[in-house]
Amino acid sequence: MRNGDRLTCEIKGLASDTLSVSLDYASGTVSIDWHKVDHLESKQLFLVKTEDGLVYSGSLSTPATPGARPTKVEILEPSEPKVELDKTRIIDIQETDLGFWRRFSGSIGLGSIYSKGNQSFQYNVNAGVNYTRERWSASASYNSSLSLNNSAPNSTLNQVDLGGQRLLRWNNWYYAGLADFLQSSEQGIQLQSTFGGGIGRYLKNTNKTMISIYSGLAWENIAYEQQVLPATNQQVTAALIVGQLRLFRFDKTNFTFTANVLPALSDPGRVHTNLNAAYYVKFWGNFKWNASFYGNWDNQPPPGFSGSNYGTSSGITYTFGND
Repeated sequence: MRNGDRLTCEIKGLASDTLSVSLDYASGTVSIDWHKVDHLESKQLFLVKTEDGLVYSGSLSTPATPGARPTKVEILEPSEPKVELDKTRIIDIQETDLGFWRRFSGSIGLGSIYSKGNQSFQYNVNAGVNYTRERWSASASYNSSLSLNNSAPNSTLNQVDLGGQRLLRWNNWYYAGLADFLQSSEQGIQLQSTFGGGIGRYLKNTNKTMISIYSGLAWENIAYEQQVLPATNQQVTAALIVGQLRLFRFDKTNFTFTANVLPALSDPGRVHTNLNAAYYVKFWGNFKWNASFYGNWDNQPPPGFSGSNYGTSSGITYTFGND
């Protein structure tokens, strides 16, 4: 440390300018300000991400030099030379392993609300998993909500999102693909399947802020519930615009926002929009409290069907891996 302290520990990762370590004599993880770290040595295997989108794999060592302190990342493959990075360029370090399962990280969340006054009950379940390699990553998430009320029909929403991303050779550029599946009783949607892909760029990628956007093409197949109103399945070809925002503050709070906008090409004037936002506050170990918002909009639904479904939820989330 810059104040002369030395710690023997296991490095768990770096995020939001916070180095997380595990000590033999302390339960859980300990958070350390990254700017106060003077020297670092570890033979563990890490994935190291820089603000220009590059990703390296290797062990870490930091020479104790004055001023800007470069971090040496030793690539484990024998054919690769050592790479020296300025510490200020590093935005994320993830503990990883050559084994398949050790590269996974994710979260599981649960929330519920009960009101005796109107005999209503609501629950929401969410889960997500990420798999990261040096040049590419894949993710999957599931969200489900149920609302029961004696004075109104039951309302359900289920959504599965799959995604993949691979870095291009140009700094901060990547190509990505998605497959989304939505069921919404409020909108009368039995199953809406969306497949798309495009090319994107990180507009800002630091320890505190990540902003990215990608655009391309998508195809949708929408099957409506016939018991609501007779409606044929619809197939829509659309442009695809996806924006992502993540804000971090030390290791205590973070905010995520994702927006998918699909202007229809085969049905001009029609636009599908999907928004998801979540705010997390860490309160104990790997547990976080979260408040989230979801929304789905269609400005030209079939006659008699609702064009929107949105809501909020809150609950407890458990994270594992490097999340």
